[in-house]
Amino acid sequence: MRLMPANAPDFIAANTRLQPVPHAPEISLWLADEITPLWRLTEEELGEMGLPPPFWAFAWAGGQALARWLLDHPDQVAGKRVIDLATGSGLVAVAAMKAGAADVLAADIDPFCEAAVAANARSNGVEIAFTTENLLASPPPRVDLICAGDVFYEKPMAEAVLAWLKQAQANGTRVVVGDPGRTYFPKSGLTLLAEYTVPTTRELEDQEVKRSRVWSLD
Repeated sequence: MRLMPANAPDFIAANTRLQPVPHAPEISLWLADEITPLWRLTEEELGEMGLPPPFWAFAWAGGQALARWLLDHPDQVAGKRVIDLATGSGLVAVAAMKAGAADVLAADIDPFCEAAVAANARSNGVEIAFTTENLLASPPPRVDLICAGDVFYEKPMAEAVLAWLKQAQANGTRVVVGDPGRTYFPKSGLTLLAEYTVPTTRELEDQEVKRSRVWSLD
């Protein structure tokens, strides 16, 4: 049976568990313990092979760093309108709301993310709007802050995201990104805001601890 969006909440509840985020324990998310079994289950349920990984089921290192920075610097987000681009689990969106954002739009083209973000928002006592619209296909919305964690792992996506973020920054929106040194992270045009040692697993990364940084776009 093909898994439709209406089934996503049940699928997530059955294959993840609520647990604190290692580098932002104030936040708990519905996360999977292993990526490969869940990836295979997702493909089986959807009846499709070669799907992208279930990014929504894990707290990636760049997102953890960005969430930590938001929680530690509420003055940078309080009262602001925020977009969390490629939100995945919604970790950064939850952190922004906990830090006092006026509202947050979590955006991701993966339809599973809508259910994941809803579950994670509910578990953390915040409200988050969600869209599956590909925001990169249109000019950036006029908001105060755009957050993007772990978006520079593939060249075509990294190039498209960077161009879109630069457009947003040119329009007056502040842009903050979290990244643990992904291959296609830009080499210039950013200012370092913070650096963290983020616990992760070899299930997700090439080492159990990732040095992850938060940057603002110049």
